Amino acid sequence: MPQTVAQIEETLKDAHLPALMCAMVQMTGDADWLKSEWTPVYNPLSRGDTGIPEAEQAKIRKRAAAAIHAHLEGRPLALQAPPTETIRRQMDFVAGAEIPEQYVDFLVDELVLKGRSSKDPHFEAPKLQDAARRLKVLVVGAGMSGLLTGIRLAQAGVPFEIVDKNADVGGTWYENTYPGCRVDNSNHMYSYSFEPNHAWPQHFSPQPVLLQYFQGIAQKYDLKKHIRFETLVETVAWDEARSVWRATLKGKDGKTEVVEANAVVTAVGQLNRPRFPDIEGMGSFEGPAFHSAEWRHDVDLKGKRVIVIGTGASAYQFVPEIAPDVANLKVFQRNPPWALPVPHYHEDVPEGMKWTLEHVPYYDKWYRFWLFWMTTEGFLPMVKSDPQWNGGPGAVSEMNAGLRDMAIAGFAAQLAERPDLLPKVTPDYPVGGKRAVLDNGVWLGALKRDNVELITDGIVRITPKGVVTADGQAHEADVLIYGTGFQASNFLSFLKIRGRGGQDLHEAWGGDARAYLGITHPRFPNLFTIYGPNTNIVVNGSIIFFSECAVRYIVGALKLLAETGAAAMEPKQAVYDDFNRRVDEANAGWAWGSPHVSSWYKNQFGRVSQNWPFGLIDYWKATLEPNPDDFVLEKAHEAA
Repeated sequence: MPQTVAQIEETLKDAHLPALMCAMVQMTGDADWLKSEWTPVYNPLSRGDTGIPEAEQAKIRKRAAAAIHAHLEGRPLALQAPPTETIRRQMDFVAGAEIPEQYVDFLVDELVLKGRSSKDPHFEAPKLQDAARRLKVLVVGAGMSGLLTGIRLAQAGVPFEIVDKNADVGGTWYENTYPGCRVDNSNHMYSYSFEPNHAWPQHFSPQPVLLQYFQGIAQKYDLKKHIRFETLVETVAWDEARSVWRATLKGKDGKTEVVEANAVVTAVGQLNRPRFPDIEGMGSFEGPAFHSAEWRHDVDLKGKRVIVIGTGASAYQFVPEIAPDVANLKVFQRNPPWALPVPHYHEDVPEGMKWTLEHVPYYDKWYRFWLFWMTTEGFLPMVKSDPQWNGGPGAVSEMNAGLRDMAIAGFAAQLAERPDLLPKVTPDYPVGGKRAVLDNGVWLGALKRDNVELITDGIVRITPKGVVTADGQAHEADVLIYGTGFQASNFLSFLKIRGRGGQDLHEAWGGDARAYLGITHPRFPNLFTIYGPNTNIVVNGSIIFFSECAVRYIVGALKLLAETGAAAMEPKQAVYDDFNRRVDEANAGWAWGSPHVSSWYKNQFGRVSQNWPFGLIDYWKATLEPNPDDFVLEKAHEAA
């Protein structure tokens, strides 16, 4: 651990300087750290090079090291809560761009500059606490969102029980164990805002590390005593006479039990049910055949002939891992993904960076905000559709076309010795039209191997020995792996939900899932969904951000019930309809809403049922607290 000023100075070579300089403003009280000539100039596809000359960087590190040393020796922060005009300058500086004023309140909240966050439950009044203790909430799922819900409900004093089909916490990070599985959002943003991990070993950590993080969270907050593992929620039905949900639970022994709750929160995500392709002969293959989300670790791939169907995000991760071991690998691709260059995708976080995150107050917050802006809100203009664009269906605007050109240039540079692969791996749809993957060269490196073949001919049937493509060619294999994604549009497909009058939620949706803010549903009182319809993110951010906002809103809804004495709440039909109209209109204005694009973002009707079409700031604002005017609130006797 650094002790001297010189040692700290050396350590700061691993720090992101603009975030460090913003932290220095609060440490020293001196806004001169934000000199205009030190304002960073970023390349949107770089890892954050600042454009600040090295000689100036050295001056900055030397000055910062002295201030940090003094702080570690006992000097207090000079400016813990800067005035608004200073925060504005810090925001603009760290982003290297002028940030809209509406982000000030958001950032003050995220940095907890007022000592508390809007995400912290506020149930201080004794009467409110008494009412909260009389509630009971059933949470479905013990993954990232379910654990978060449990933490906030415990802080609010609301009794709850979590039910999960798995044997441990972690959700997707418990279930997906395929080789190479890792997060594709920077870990310093893909973590709870109130539980940063300054010791992430890599910028984009692998599955075991993510699972360990969430297991640690469950232990820290003593959540397992609230969780029933290896238990399925089969049905939930609203009892109108008593204003409660009755849930039928099925344990691993096959026995069922009915439990009651005032509210139900589904925290099961969108990408939790594997999707298999509709191909003739499915199930006829004689060898091992499995989906990447249900990886068969008992199947040794060494020296085997392997077929992989699909080239989505999971295949992008596991194909490079298995390619060196197999005898022959044939990858069948229907549509290639766009890959955005991230050279440090597999790199370790430098020790100096970890030290700075841990020991320099507010550095982690400013670094998180920089990631938030550069990889989310600041990236959105590149995938926004221009109604005047006439440059063809491969892009939706001039800026989007420029991003396309940069991505293709990245492909071409990697494929100089294999130009035959370039047209195969270049998508014909706009960047942002489908989920992009992160590229540090390993995918194309795998495809260039002598034992790997990328095949773009369609598969017409699966046979006991392999697959047959449209050109009539038979491809034999020992193992068949599906990298074909998930049933994203089939929300809550495993769960039967009956609301008022016994109405079935899936029948009400008719295959076209919708919700108000992705969270609440008319005629289904006190039913709250996290990562519900139209809350998926494409290029803009970490889903943990959305979950924290949604859980804040849900806890606010429970507070509203406690404050008003109401037993049931549901969104007004007009509010729900107007929200979904605005969502549909807005989704049409993005690359993923282009009529030239088909993807899992769209359901069977061609409607984008997955994605949030506004900025993250808009979801943050919309979910600060529920507006009572948006809801029908009923007392217990009224509901009866």
